[in-house]
Amino acid sequence: MAPLKAVFLAHTAAPSGAELATLRLVSAMPAGQTAVLYTEDGPMLRLMAARGIETRVVTTSFDSRAMTIDKAGIRSLLVGATGLLRLGWTLGATVRDLEATVLVAGSTKAVLMGAVAARRARVPLVWHVHDRVSRDYFGRVLALVIRVLGWVVARAVIANSGGTLASLYTWRRAAVVAYPGVEFPPDNDTAADESALPREQRPQEQRPAGETIIAVVGRLAPWKGQDLFLRALADVKTLPREVFLVGGTFFDEEPYRAELEVHATALDLPVTFTGHVDDPESYLRHADILVHCSVLPEPFGQVVVEGMRAGCAVIATRPGGPEEIVEPGVNGLLVTAGDRAELTRALDTLIADQELRVKLADAARVRSRDFDVAESGRIVTDLLTGLPGKRWRRG
Repeated sequence: MAPLKAVFLAHTAAPSGAELATLRLVSAMPAGQTAVLYTEDGPMLRLMAARGIETRVVTTSFDSRAMTIDKAGIRSLLVGATGLLRLGWTLGATVRDLEATVLVAGSTKAVLMGAVAARRARVPLVWHVHDRVSRDYFGRVLALVIRVLGWVVARAVIANSGGTLASLYTWRRAAVVAYPGVEFPPDNDTAADESALPREQRPQEQRPAGETIIAVVGRLAPWKGQDLFLRALADVKTLPREVFLVGGTFFDEEPYRAELEVHATALDLPVTFTGHVDDPESYLRHADILVHCSVLPEPFGQVVVEGMRAGCAVIATRPGGPEEIVEPGVNGLLVTAGDRAELTRALDTLIADQELRVKLADAARVRSRDFDVAESGRIVTDLLTGLPGKRWRRG
């Protein structure tokens, strides 16, 4: 059997959640057995190169990001899909040159391109799913089309949570859940003396009620619920000392940030907008409370795990991926997505109760170890290594 050479295909090189999750996953897999193929230049190529990961970029006149699946009409979708298929044929030559044994598509657009690319390179296609394929995100008809397409063209599925996996068709397909995960030093031990860590790596001691600092981390987008958070925060009994809204905007979301800034000013809230940051860990380690406030079911909730690792007391929303992470009252609190009053009550509870915050944060650091990306790397490596299918060979 030929040694594994997994090529991961991405339609964007912008550093958003799925792309950063792929960076961590590929870093956790055996060196020399992976490569990442992009259809545009961008920051992710440099981040991959900094870790010694092989990358390629194939650009054409067709902009794969121009087709916005959740906004396009039928004609635009058909035109865009045709462009993706043509680009897939071009990508297939590069997949073949990389001597791939398997192609892993990291998005719905990548699945369309990957179906053609994998066929030309004569390797199996695997769908790495980062989004719940449900009517909430895509609408009823398009969600059905995407599920069927994935089942037809992909030999196996990697899902970022149990909830995401449940939204797919997996009959007679290999399927695993591989959480995006967080990175720990190889010798990290949660029981170790944290005073031995550098100061910037130590969890923040929980502050008194009026001195609390809250972080909300994530792309500024309506479905992420930052507007709901600001309205809920305005109703708390004790305002925190400072709130950081950490995250940038993509595509056509700049007006949403402007709306949030207007709300924060009108409500006289102590909010700082940081814009995009490459690594939010410094904000998380500085905060007492992390709030995850998506109003739609989150596919996983990477920032929830990152906040737990950093020592935050976490409030997250359900249903969705956070339900697979947080045990309510033990290592965090869960509130119903879109329920402003419930979010206000949870904020009041944590701001007022410093002792509860300490208890939840201590348990959260232990829980975060269950999402070590090294385990996800092993799960994905085992799946791809054992996948049957032809490998392209020279000659």
